[in-house]
Amino acid sequence: MELRDDDQSQMFSRPERDRDVMTHWERLLSGEECSSDALRRLIDDSWRRCLNAHVDPGKFQAPPPLSENSLYSLQQKHGDLLTASTPVMAMARDFLAETGTIMVLTDHSGTILSLEGDPGTRDEAGVMNMMPGASWSETACGTNAIGTAIAVRHPVQIHSAEHYCAGIKRWTCSSTVILDPYDNSVLGAIDVSGLQQTYNKHSLALVVATASKIEGRLAKHEMGIRFRLLERCMHRLTHSTSDGVIVFDRRGNPVKANERAEQALNQLAEGRIGSRRLDLASLTLGHATDDGLPAGLQGWIAPEWLEPVIENGQRIGTLLTIPIFKPRAPHGVAAPAAEASSAPHEPSKLDCVVGKDTALMEAVERARHLSRSNVPVLLLGETGVGKEVFARGIHDCGSAKSAPFVAVNCGGLSRELLATELFGYAEGSFTGARRGGMMGKIEAANGGTLFLDELGEMPLDMQPHLLRVLEEGEIYRLGENAPRKVKFRLICATNRDLRKEVTDGRFRMDLYYRVAVTSVRIPPLRERLGDIPALSRALMEKLAAQHGVPVPVLTGVELNELSSYSWPGNVRELRNVLESMLLTGERPRALMAPEAVRGIRPFESVGGMEQIISSAVEHRESRRLEEAERDAILNAIDDSHGNMALAARSLGIAKSTLYLKLKKFGLDALVERAREVHAKGH
Repeated sequence: MELRDDDQSQMFSRPERDRDVMTHWERLLSGEECSSDALRRLIDDSWRRCLNAHVDPGKFQAPPPLSENSLYSLQQKHGDLLTASTPVMAMARDFLAETGTIMVLTDHSGTILSLEGDPGTRDEAGVMNMMPGASWSETACGTNAIGTAIAVRHPVQIHSAEHYCAGIKRWTCSSTVILDPYDNSVLGAIDVSGLQQTYNKHSLALVVATASKIEGRLAKHEMGIRFRLLERCMHRLTHSTSDGVIVFDRRGNPVKANERAEQALNQLAEGRIGSRRLDLASLTLGHATDDGLPAGLQGWIAPEWLEPVIENGQRIGTLLTIPIFKPRAPHGVAAPAAEASSAPHEPSKLDCVVGKDTALMEAVERARHLSRSNVPVLLLGETGVGKEVFARGIHDCGSAKSAPFVAVNCGGLSRELLATELFGYAEGSFTGARRGGMMGKIEAANGGTLFLDELGEMPLDMQPHLLRVLEEGEIYRLGENAPRKVKFRLICATNRDLRKEVTDGRFRMDLYYRVAVTSVRIPPLRERLGDIPALSRALMEKLAAQHGVPVPVLTGVELNELSSYSWPGNVRELRNVLESMLLTGERPRALMAPEAVRGIRPFESVGGMEQIISSAVEHRESRRLEEAERDAILNAIDDSHGNMALAARSLGIAKSTLYLKLKKFGLDALVERAREVHAKGH
């Protein structure tokens, strides 16, 4: 919650005004109408709420705490909050012991769930029932940091005379709310309290920082649960071709639906409810009961349609399957045969994937299954494993194979170029803009497939714009105010761990949920070396046809050399080596990366002088390759006038890879010089 300047000034207590505050309190209780600059508006509003609620100002303690069994049930109910809070509160033990204070965690109503801190202060707090199971809401204890923070939903500090109840006025406390990362509702409050002599303005900063850490842990936990929920339900979402399927999270809110869900809902609305339409976004089942079924069942949902999704004995979601009733065909009229059975099978990119490795075949089969629905797919794998081949294969196997397939590399362009490439621009939106404007790649993919490669390198400030397109189904060209409707299938690829990127704050969690509905991991070439002979022959045939030359026969020695290399550049590197072999007639060992040549196993038994000569030849070839690679990088940087993104693009590598090579060849100074020249020229 963003606070205005006057709200921020209301958060902190002013101990030097205690006497005036006490005088104001006495007048308020006697029925006098008075005003004082010493009393913060926050306190005045809270006191008046307490007065209207008939809170006893003479109280000296909170109501008695819950029984042991009731407290245990409450703590079980808020298990996620306690799990996220316990290690964070433990980190504050030293500070609490040194300052003579305690830290308190409550639920959304102000009932204490746990307590940590100085033993002496805990004993003092116990006298006024500040202990697990006791309620510290405003209606229970008058104005206090816990209850007031929950009432106003932002950080507050209540000191000494500012408390409403007389028996609590010798305390000072700071508190703020803990918000649910899913819907921003109040989950609870975190509080630091002590006797009035322990007052410290920085206590409020401590509780705000603690709440933030707890919310971060809750968000990470929720993200993991949702990811596992979607993984468990993806088979049903993609394979139930005749029914509508909707996945709900453990709170009963919809997370994902298949393509038939809308049809099933509309059929229900017409047949059972008498309504024109059921809105999926507003659908909710409510929290589950002990039997695993939601407590708030809609009147039109049959219980047998619901299936709890269980993990380790805990319900993490609910699967709703709505049957679609097909109209009967007239008597004597045969039902039409399925289109899939009559249409000839056309090979896709997935059919052309070469290899028999188990992990690779599982990836191909998973991609083929996912192609039957429009669910977003995240392709995971190292650079060069063939992620675009899989993306095109999923597109070819889908229902919109004749529609456009548009690919964008998010890591090969600068931020400005990527923005115009994705969203397009209107005429006159910037200097040098093309007359008539330009259609962006997202718009060009309308009706087809958008493939975003290296998604993990998309700038953080651009991610909300992409998220809006995915959520609203509309796009704004740069310089335009009118939206354009778009509908496309999204396939993304990355070689980064996006979960870690989310945790480290480099990738938005909400966008991650959108793009990582399901994933396909493509194994690196070094994990399937047994596929290299067949893959090498297939690539060589393709390259020979491309260059118009006869297909050479790969010898057993050459295949052994190819199969004994780790291939850090994966299939792309293998293809490059084979193309060089085809055009130059050289052996594989002379064409592999220098660092790989040094670690390669000898294929033939050599000794003495023959081994020395062989090593010398390999070293000379390695040097030649290094020099050629260095010259290519220098030429690319020179041609792009120091623009690293353009240089990387012209070389066909990621920008991060280019920087690694620059460091390897010691070209950092040359890069800076190129940038200076480019800057002076402009």
